[in-house]
Amino acid sequence: MRLRFWGTRGSIAAPGPGTNHYGGNTSCIQLTTHDGKHVVLDCGTGARLLGNQLMADAKGPISAAILLTHTHWDHIQGFPFFAPLFAAGNHFDVYGPEKCHLSLHDVLSGQMEHHYFPVELDQLAARITYKDLTEGTHQICGMKVGAQHMNHPSPTLGYRFEYRGVSVLYLADHEPFAEGVWRDGAEPGRIESILEPGDRRHAEYMKDADVLIHEAQYTPEEYVTKRNWGHSTYAYVVELAAAAGVRRLFLTHHDPSHDDAFVAEIEQRARQLAQRLGSNMEVSCAYEGCEIEVG
Repeated sequence: MRLRFWGTRGSIAAPGPGTNHYGGNTSCIQLTTHDGKHVVLDCGTGARLLGNQLMADAKGPISAAILLTHTHWDHIQGFPFFAPLFAAGNHFDVYGPEKCHLSLHDVLSGQMEHHYFPVELDQLAARITYKDLTEGTHQICGMKVGAQHMNHPSPTLGYRFEYRGVSVLYLADHEPFAEGVWRDGAEPGRIESILEPGDRRHAEYMKDADVLIHEAQYTPEEYVTKRNWGHSTYAYVVELAAAAGVRRLFLTHHDPSHDDAFVAEIEQRARQLAQRLGSNMEVSCAYEGCEIEVG
């Protein structure tokens, strides 16, 4: 698989000279399989740039699966600006978690009502299907996709992709179940030492992943006043990923108040924590334009 980050910011886009490196666009990742199938992970403002690139590269009709982790605005606000949706002959399957207050179609349609946007959802030229996903295993674009609920105020799914012997996880947004990760007296860095069953289940979901992409919007110091907002700290993510034997970790969904220097410091602190835990895991903060091959 090939991965490219088109948007790495959380909550709201944060363009400007202070975010030039890690990027100011909200969440969007492109996953491309060996046989050329495209999966779009979330449709934040980064989806506009991805759509433009797909149109420029197209030698025929474009088709892709769009997997939304949830329908908070920073994860769907690029959908109306995704250029391939406006071209006849293109086809998209849009997936999202079931049991939302509104259907997936109605949520996407709502942000494109004429009060807010000049083109309504049902006027788009591409053929679009909408599919609610449950927790469990699905087949999408020839891949085994394991969906699991995240700990978030809005119904949210994480996705684990298994393809040709490699595994990639995309987990956003998610909050710790407990204030501390480890049981008193237990050896840190082991899944069985995790205190809260929900956090243990989260770590087991990550187990032996080749690549884990996980939101980590806050520092531990910031999280004190951000509890119940539905987001993780870099420390929580590193601790669970190290215990799960993850090979490569990308932290994403950077807070809009964090400039490049601040995110770089988070990256350094996260790497130091992984080393203290005795992990060989490669840790990076995701940045726009970052592209990697997996497998």
